[in-house]
Amino acid sequence: QLQLVESGGGLVQPGESPRLSCTASGFTSAFYAMAWHRQAPGKGREEVSCISKGGGSTTYADFVKGRFTISRDIAKETVYLQMNNLKPEDTGIYYCATHDYCGTIYEYDSWGQGTNVTVSS
Repeated sequence: QLQLVESGGGLVQPGESPRLSCTASGFTSAFYAMAWHRQAPGKGREEVSCISKGGGSTTYADFVKGRFTISRDIAKETVYLQMNNLKPEDTGIYYCATHDYCGTIYEYDSWGQGTNVTVSS
């Protein structure tokens, strides 16, 4: 069973800085790039950030550059997304996923169930 489980979402106030976690089981996540995507209400899914297989390179969407940081702990089979100074427009369901390489989406990529982040005062 290949599985990705996200955690860390919930209701937060603007300006708060939660950290999302995604833990893999049933496979070795180190063989894949790992990414965070989000889907805002009424909108399509878009990539937020991606980290390479070795963790040596990262990519960020323009709307989170300077605020979000992606990282991974190979030993823990976990990827993190540190989200600083959240804004209401950051609201959405955040999904983690495996990719062969950052920037690609394949039919057999693995996806988590998502964790809901709601930014509201």
